[in-house]
Amino acid sequence: MADPKGFLTTDREVARTRPVAERVRDWNEVYVPGSLLPVISKQASRCMDCGIPFCHNGCPLGNLIPEWNDYAYRDDWQAASERLHATNNFPEFTGRLCPAPCESACVLGINQQPVTIKNVEVTIIDKAWDAGDVTPQPPERLSGKTVAVIGSGPAGLAAAQQLTRAGHTVAVYERADRIGGLLRYGIPEFKMEKRHINRRIEQMRAEGTKFRTEVEIGRDIDAAKLRKRYDAVVIAAGATTSRDLPVPGRDLKGVHFAMEYLPLANKVQEGDLTVSPISAEGKHVVVIGGGDTGADCVGTAHRQGAASVTQLEIMPRPADERAAHQPWPTFPMLYKVTSAHEEGGERIYSVSTTHFEGDADGNVQWLHLVEVEFTGGKLEQKPGTERRIPAQLVTLAMGFTGTDRQNGLVEQFGLELDERGNVARDADYATNVPGVFVAGDAGRGQSLIVWAIAEGRSAARGVDRYLTGTSTLPAPVRPTDRALTV
Repeated sequence: MADPKGFLTTDREVARTRPVAERVRDWNEVYVPGSLLPVISKQASRCMDCGIPFCHNGCPLGNLIPEWNDYAYRDDWQAASERLHATNNFPEFTGRLCPAPCESACVLGINQQPVTIKNVEVTIIDKAWDAGDVTPQPPERLSGKTVAVIGSGPAGLAAAQQLTRAGHTVAVYERADRIGGLLRYGIPEFKMEKRHINRRIEQMRAEGTKFRTEVEIGRDIDAAKLRKRYDAVVIAAGATTSRDLPVPGRDLKGVHFAMEYLPLANKVQEGDLTVSPISAEGKHVVVIGGGDTGADCVGTAHRQGAASVTQLEIMPRPADERAAHQPWPTFPMLYKVTSAHEEGGERIYSVSTTHFEGDADGNVQWLHLVEVEFTGGKLEQKPGTERRIPAQLVTLAMGFTGTDRQNGLVEQFGLELDERGNVARDADYATNVPGVFVAGDAGRGQSLIVWAIAEGRSAARGVDRYLTGTSTLPAPVRPTDRALTV
């Protein structure tokens, strides 16, 4: 245990964010650089090194949290980094983007504020990069086997890195012009600066992983040809089919999917565009969907100079504290104020969009909504609550419905889908097609970044066993295991 009395003598303290007036004028990460270092060792001391560390199970990666908390408390940052990387290929991603189900499962959280696990994690990895402790780990020998990974999001990158380190020759195929998947073009710069992706890609290149951008399997390369070229294939293409809103006026100009809106803002930051073709500047913006993607749209609209930002959610406002049906150590659905929400705007709950109204030129101008409530287990509209709000840019951030079926990848491989529209797989992450595996959202459905990395690592073990008959890679998580996480 780091400090037997740490949880008694030290209160929870989280990373400080930059003033709103300052950060909405740029796209840098919202946190004050280096703000954690003076306090992080004391925060790590709050970890009780529990006899049964439920944080392990709360984290899909099985992170060894009490161990690296102890090293952080003792200022042994190199050892802390080694323990962190033992279960997680990319802690700088998860430490910035994960909603931290580990903290919801922290034993201290039963009756106190939990340990700031996420802040400790990101401090460890940032210090490791600064100290030069993150280095390439090329394999000692090559197996002579080849693997294609389709998709370069967190699942694909994790699978590729594990398989490369196991000695296989790995090529990652990405249909976009840069590697990173939704990490690159879905996550705004203010949540994670893309330099973190770039240096991981360079590490992976040095280890031997090959990258092929602007190549879409199913369109640019037929799946059958890919299978002939490689000994195994990992599909990590994500669940990129956005949920639509089929109401009158949906075809008006100015109504876009979130994943049409967010990537363009990121391309401006990459230097590809001077101004986004879909900009919130001077407009009344409405974001439909109350999740993290919706919050990303809110923060992006603020930085583009929106006249107003309103976020709509069909479900009721979550509670501030755990509900009785979501007891510790489950991941509770709580009211969350992200950095984007701190920056302004209005959030409206228990409302449903009925239709959009446009001007004579076909541009959206108004969004009509109605309040809803649960009646008999169903959402029903409340008569007399209809109203309209100004909406000159609308982003649809209502989640995703499954893997992309438009490019022919599913049909060309002959993949079976499950009842939710995801690629079906067994406990080894193998599909119905011999030598073809699936990891991340493509097989699981829309989920957390920690699940994506965990599944990428687990699928890599399945591929390694398929190719060699055995594997020394870490044991996998089960594809159906949703015990303590969402």
